[in-house]
Amino acid sequence: MEKSEGSPDVGNREWSAAREPTKCREGCDSLVSMATAPDEDPYNIPMLVLASASPRRQELLRNAGISFEVHPADIPEDPLPGESAKDCAERLAREKVLAVARVRPNLSPNDVVLGADTVVVVDGALLGKPSDAADAARMLRMLSGRTHRVITGVCLVGGVARVSSETTVVTVNRLTDQDIADYVASGEPMDKAGAYAIQAIASRWIPRIDGDYGNVVGLPVALVWKMMREVSTQYPVPCNQKNRAI
Repeated sequence: MEKSEGSPDVGNREWSAAREPTKCREGCDSLVSMATAPDEDPYNIPMLVLASASPRRQELLRNAGISFEVHPADIPEDPLPGESAKDCAERLAREKVLAVARVRPNLSPNDVVLGADTVVVVDGALLGKPSDAADAARMLRMLSGRTHRVITGVCLVGGVARVSSETTVVTVNRLTDQDIADYVASGEPMDKAGAYAIQAIASRWIPRIDGDYGNVVGLPVALVWKMMREVSTQYPVPCNQKNRAI
């Protein structure tokens, strides 16, 4: 499995007593037993298991100095009838965690599993990853000259379970037919929710966002870090030589 380079500095920590597990939603309570108390070894930092093959999410975690290993979850990513975008993103994030936990019975009691799913919403229509070039062009025409919402659902299970989501509003300039044709031909839209990547070619058409930039790339890192501290007492505050605690 792929692992990130480096890991957070351990620093000095205090351990709290074991906390009563809490349920995130139906289905997650069976996972809480993976970690109900800290390990007695204060230097046994838990591993974050990323239930995603997304290179964007991996890069965001690396940039934040968060050590992890990858175990992709192979689940259908289709919305349910009548399901809201927020509920869909959170449900899929939760199902990814459940899928990984089912096939990894050797998870350490201290490990934390992270699942995430990103959807794009415009005029109430939920846009996932395009099925083909024509579908990508259709999505880009819907986004052209308008604002839309990007929602990433996040599920973390460790000592306790948490499910949450982040929403960012994105403005896209008007795209010409040639813009769309050239962009689709580049191949960039094909594995992206909403058929675009804000961190790459599509950045030329996005003049503003309101909210978390990383969320649009695929993972709201600030939310993930906050949730990591909530689900496991064993994640230390990162330290460096200039600042004792960041």
